[in-house]
Amino acid sequence: MASANSASARKQSSSPVPLSYVGTEDEAKVGSVNADTELADTSTTSGGSALGDDASIASSTVTVEESVYSYTTLYGRTYQVSPATEYWGPNDETQSDGLDLAHEFITMLLGDRLFEAPIVEPPQAILDVGTGTGLWAINVADRFPETHIIGTDISAIQPCWVPPNCFFQIDDVQLDWTFGPSRFDLVHIRSLGGSVADWRRLYQQAYRSLQPGGWIEHFEFTTRLYSRVPHIRDDPDHIFHRWADTFNEAGERMGKTLRIGVKGVMRSMLRRVGYVSIIEKTRRVPVGGWGSDARDRDIGIYNLAFMVVSLEGFALFMLHSIMGWDYERVQVFVAEMRGAIMDTNLQPYYYVRNVYARKPTAP
Repeated sequence: MASANSASARKQSSSPVPLSYVGTEDEAKVGSVNADTELADTSTTSGGSALGDDASIASSTVTVEESVYSYTTLYGRTYQVSPATEYWGPNDETQSDGLDLAHEFITMLLGDRLFEAPIVEPPQAILDVGTGTGLWAINVADRFPETHIIGTDISAIQPCWVPPNCFFQIDDVQLDWTFGPSRFDLVHIRSLGGSVADWRRLYQQAYRSLQPGGWIEHFEFTTRLYSRVPHIRDDPDHIFHRWADTFNEAGERMGKTLRIGVKGVMRSMLRRVGYVSIIEKTRRVPVGGWGSDARDRDIGIYNLAFMVVSLEGFALFMLHSIMGWDYERVQVFVAEMRGAIMDTNLQPYYYVRNVYARKPTAP
């Protein structure tokens, strides 16, 4: 979720190109790809959707209730109040800046592409689930000016000035989708770990909303960081290990797993729902500018900036409200992690996964 005043909200990313990158198959070996061909104060602010009356794709949506514009505060950070969803992430400017940084390094990581699914171009309609700041949706709208792009989120923090074919709707994707069947050529999902209680249901709703032959693409982070330094890598008491274990437990307590990005989880669930032509890619992401080439260093620098800005927002709600930690303990834990990722001698990194799959053209 990005600041409406973010300069990057006007940046147009490079257009998608044919698939060329081959990622890793597992976290020990980089370089293969799995192709499954078998396929507690509350304040209220007002906001509005940029959804136009002439958007036929958006006409299946419903008017949102005033409650979606209510925010609550936790130690100076603001969070969306939703009657159906308990979401761990703040919706303030600091968190939004972090999400914009993430968009930049993910775009670089994907080879300056916005998505990898081999959709038929030009697409008629694309849905961005959990659009956050809307930056991805805006970039795609610039890339495909004749395509309806709809971004949904529980927070109304998207910019008002957007391309005329880009629309934002305040919506909770865990509830029943109000889009009609067979509407979209691509359903895009990014970084919703810890936010969804029933992933299979979400995939099913995306399946219903896709055109026959349409694609779903889901990009997720993992929680565990690694180091190329052996004694750090093998130390279960190091902050990298404790961080992952703590947040994975918090996700389970919430009933919204943070393990959705673990190898094979998205792929197998998509297959059970009925998707085919499933591709899973794993990429190693450096944290900091220690990479061996200019591209890796740029990605690592943006990634480090993203993490430094976002660590507290990632941790505060889950550790304080879910795990029961006091504020001081949360801050000490975050400071320890911040110090570790800023230590380039540790050469830290983690893995991300991108999975895309197709809805069959015939039942």
